[in-house]
Amino acid sequence: MKKKISLKGFSVAVLILAVVGVIGFSFYTSVSAQTDQVKAVTDVLTREAAAVEKDDLATLDKIWANSEDVTVFESGHANYGWTDYRNNHLAPELKEFKNTKYAFSDLKVKTSGNLALATFKYTLSADIGTRHVDTGGLGTAVLEKRDGRWQIVHWHSSAPRRQPSPTPQPQPKS
Repeated sequence: MKKKISLKGFSVAVLILAVVGVIGFSFYTSVSAQTDQVKAVTDVLTREAAAVEKDDLATLDKIWANSEDVTVFESGHANYGWTDYRNNHLAPELKEFKNTKYAFSDLKVKTSGNLALATFKYTLSADIGTRHVDTGGLGTAVLEKRDGRWQIVHWHSSAPRRQPSPTPQPQPKS
């Protein structure tokens, strides 16, 4: 016994499939765009770390927003504006560093429109004068898409607190 499919039932089935297809494609496109943006932000941060290792201020000038609305909070110190941070903090620090290794791990990036938020762990190893420094900590970066490019507009990093120096114990009287 053959069943006839009504034109109405067929039309409803086609409509449902079309709606599901459009929703699925939109979701895929949205996820794909988000993934592309996350990759682009990750690339900026990777280039930032490489530029620090190479003392490459020209690259850092391209990665950071060159504006007065840049803010940097680093281990209790604040810089306001790219020029302040670049000239009074970053450039002098990089000039002192030799054999620098700087890397991020546990990088998590979230984008929404023209803003991106990244959290990370960092490690830094460098020779400074006659001493060697190995340190690390946590960081947050905020990036904004300006003129089609992701640029860093805010940076906050902090290193773990140092262990307090041991308190001298009183010597017993003899």
